[in-house]
Amino acid sequence: MFLVDANVIIDASSENSEWRRWSVEVLQRCMQSGPLGLNAIIYAEVAGAFDDSRDLDRLLEDLQISRLQLPYEAAFLASKAHLKYRRAGGAKTTALPDFFIGAHAKVERLTLITRDAARFQTYFPAVVLITPDST
Repeated sequence: MFLVDANVIIDASSENSEWRRWSVEVLQRCMQSGPLGLNAIIYAEVAGAFDDSRDLDRLLEDLQISRLQLPYEAAFLASKAHLKYRRAGGAKTTALPDFFIGAHAKVERLTLITRDAARFQTYFPAVVLITPDST
């Protein structure tokens, strides 16, 4: 199963995105290997690009992206990643969305499709990523 990061969903739905072609192609290719999913954190990040939740829900249905529950174990790991980030000099005082997303992928052994690999590679190096650099 694949966890789809917000930037890929937004790019795939935006006619003007320079990453649209890559995002659509990678989603189509991954769909042939297994289901696509997102969690509530990713949903919230994508929602800002839409005026109505029904439009977002239609897009997710069209892209065949299902909704996944964020496991409590992932929330715990997100907290630990945030602590490591703060100890390394990170300024954000609350856990970043990417920590929840990376922890979710790690706990459930999901391959993460994203354009923004740096934070995931740093805090969740065991997570398999599909990025523009890896395809």
